[in-house]
Amino acid sequence: MFSFHKLPITFKIEINVLLLVVTFLGLLTRLRGIQFPRAVVFDEVYYGQFVSLYMKQVFFVDESGPPFGHMILALGAYLGGFDGNFVWNRIGAEYSSNVPVWSLRILPAVAGALCVPLGYLLMQELGYSHLIALMASVLLLLENSLIVQSRFMLLESILIFFLLLAVVSYLRSCKAPSGSSIRWVWLTLSGVASACAVGVKYMGLFTYLLLLGLATVHVWQLIGDKSLHLAAVVRQVVTQFLALIVLPLGLYLAFFYGHLSLLCHSGPHDQMMSSAFQASLEGGLARITKGQPLEVAYGSQVTLRGVSSKPVPCWLHSHKANYPIRYENGRGSSHQQQVTCYPFKDVNNWWIIKDPRRQDLVVSSPPRAVHHGDTIQLLHGMTSRYLNTHDVAAPMSPHAQEVSCYVDFNVSMQVQNLWRVDILNRESERETWKTILSEVRLVHVNTSAVLKLSGASLPDWGFRQLEVIGDKVYKGYQQNGMWNVEEHRYGRSHEQKERELELNSPTHIDISYNLSFIARFVELQWRMLSVKAEESEHKYSSSPVDWITMETNIAYWLHPSNNAQIHLIGNFVTWTMANIALVVYGLMFLVYLLRRRRKIQDIPEASWSQMVQAGTVCAGGWAVNYLPFFTMEKTLFLYHYLPALTFQILLIPVVLEHIHSHVLRSPSQRWAFGGVVAAALSAMFLAYHTISPFTYGHVEMTSDQLATLRWKDSWDILLRKH
Repeated sequence: MFSFHKLPITFKIEINVLLLVVTFLGLLTRLRGIQFPRAVVFDEVYYGQFVSLYMKQVFFVDESGPPFGHMILALGAYLGGFDGNFVWNRIGAEYSSNVPVWSLRILPAVAGALCVPLGYLLMQELGYSHLIALMASVLLLLENSLIVQSRFMLLESILIFFLLLAVVSYLRSCKAPSGSSIRWVWLTLSGVASACAVGVKYMGLFTYLLLLGLATVHVWQLIGDKSLHLAAVVRQVVTQFLALIVLPLGLYLAFFYGHLSLLCHSGPHDQMMSSAFQASLEGGLARITKGQPLEVAYGSQVTLRGVSSKPVPCWLHSHKANYPIRYENGRGSSHQQQVTCYPFKDVNNWWIIKDPRRQDLVVSSPPRAVHHGDTIQLLHGMTSRYLNTHDVAAPMSPHAQEVSCYVDFNVSMQVQNLWRVDILNRESERETWKTILSEVRLVHVNTSAVLKLSGASLPDWGFRQLEVIGDKVYKGYQQNGMWNVEEHRYGRSHEQKERELELNSPTHIDISYNLSFIARFVELQWRMLSVKAEESEHKYSSSPVDWITMETNIAYWLHPSNNAQIHLIGNFVTWTMANIALVVYGLMFLVYLLRRRRKIQDIPEASWSQMVQAGTVCAGGWAVNYLPFFTMEKTLFLYHYLPALTFQILLIPVVLEHIHSHVLRSPSQRWAFGGVVAAALSAMFLAYHTISPFTYGHVEMTSDQLATLRWKDSWDILLRKH
């Protein structure tokens, strides 16, 4: 009855010893002594700030990239029990005892170590032998720049890991049987890795687009395969679409969902965001605006914040100072009271919404709400003067109208203080003006000019505050012409002195300003993409032209008392071989392409297909990760080249194998070529060993030793003078 128990139960396990060995060596070279130095190393001073903010759940914006990479670094900190209490103010600062250095650096180090076996697997998936795969992994293993970047709390090693994983997984899915579950597993893993790469740094998008290009070609070939039934083709196309497009998009949103869920407290970057976003955070503006009335009414006391955060967030403001009678260039002004945009909270930011048909400056009972299209007057709370504009040139923008608070000098200048309320994000034509939520354009009734922030700073007579103008040629959707009510209370005091006291008192009506996740995601993503980081010349910044031949380096750390130091410097032999391989591949590809055009096939079709695929992945990976930097207006460093370098290094064994198998004909030529390759690999190992004092920083060197290691005059090697 239970005869099946006689059947032997067997397991078959295949172990690739070479793969295990290179993985072990990768871990050894990246993890050995990662707690040294116990000091802040280069960009750890930058990423460490975000890790501390994660630990304290404080909101921040990093315009350099999405949050997933920071979340990975924060995970290491969390696992190590880091409380976030450390001042990240300078490179070289000694870590305090509460900072788990090993834990902070372990995840980038492991990611960098796993890039070594991934290089091996990538060569295997491209159809190359174990020997070629071993060569590729050894080249990655002994690349000094990749080792340095892996050993600290930095993101490049994590990025490269996900890039290689995405490519390897996709190539493996292409080899799996059509329709099999294992194929969808590898395809899904490729989509997940692609999303993670883009989530670490926007640079990951370049390789992701290359992968989508490969998938598009494969889909096109699939459509032309008449041996497949139409339903099978549709199923495979839909699956690729879901795995490589829908899944990465969903994961990208998930990264931001986790980011925004974790960072729930008000932080140093709040003012970059809208009032509604700020009010959704605990503390900060949420504490100030708690209990505000939702609907703006006649008699409301409000502060008006510019929706645009450029050049800085600011509030509509006036003060007891007039425009000068004449400006420095000789032009005259109205000599009316100045109206500016002020980038700080101030009692002079308060305005009262007044009904032009009534004299009341208080909210009636019940309140009469202001709607889209209504005409209002804006009375400055502390000086009791009306917001006004007229046909007088603005001080810094003479093409636009001056905006002022009207002062009656008993001259012929008439008051023009009526403004129409246009609610731009309205859902109906009689939309109510809402605190924080409504984005409003204020249009001057007499001249049709729009109240707008010009972005220019006023001279000393204007206290260097930002200029506000009336723009008569305002067109389209411009954030610098949009305002929202940030702080709001219902005015109850009739007398000016009482109103001044009221302007400093809290509100008492509880209203919630909850933004949906999608609204917060869209705003945060837009801020990250639109906020331009200040361009500054850095001592170690460089141009993409400098990277190819390693004309530059970066000093990451210098020992406080001797000449031990860590530099981002690559293996000079490997970089040279990679450049030669790229040129040789390009020439071979061009020659083959021209000869094939003339129906001359020098190599078998299978070898040609393999060469094209390897070139697409390796040479294409280099190109998409390198060439875009020529179009970027940002401060660039040598480490930006590392993803491109990784793919370029993988091209070396591809070219060597092709020359050995298809270009050299006689055994003697191949033996001689093998000797040259062995000599080059030996030189590569020697270069790795020679440069390793700069890679690990353990060795205290003399000035003569430092001079010996300065292989290029352009390298900046530090010498401590005792």
